[in-house]
Amino acid sequence: FDFTNDGVIHFVENPQAEQGDGRGGAIRRKVLVHLPTGQMVSSYRTLEDILKGLGWEIYYGGNPHLYQFHKQSSIDLISLPKDFSKFNSVCMYDIVIKNPHVFHVRDV
Repeated sequence: FDFTNDGVIHFVENPQAEQGDGRGGAIRRKVLVHLPTGQMVSSYRTLEDILKGLGWEIYYGGNPHLYQFHKQSSIDLISLPKDFSKFNSVCMYDIVIKNPHVFHVRDV
């Protein structure tokens, strides 16, 4: 975690864990897994299908640079970068927290 000058805490991913240890170690990449099917989420299309089945809807009223989902029965909002290549472990854990027992983040 890292604190900004205004006292806000930010989660900083461990760059060594995802990019290797700098000593020739293997690159550890994280993936989001849908537990009921064992399916790895490899695109927003796949993720959208799963989330819609859980009651999430696409939210169109937010930031145009984000792909967002909301649930009628909740105040939660899932905000993801429009570009799937920028979908990282912080995004994955956000989905896991808002959908307990449905998703899991794993190393590959």
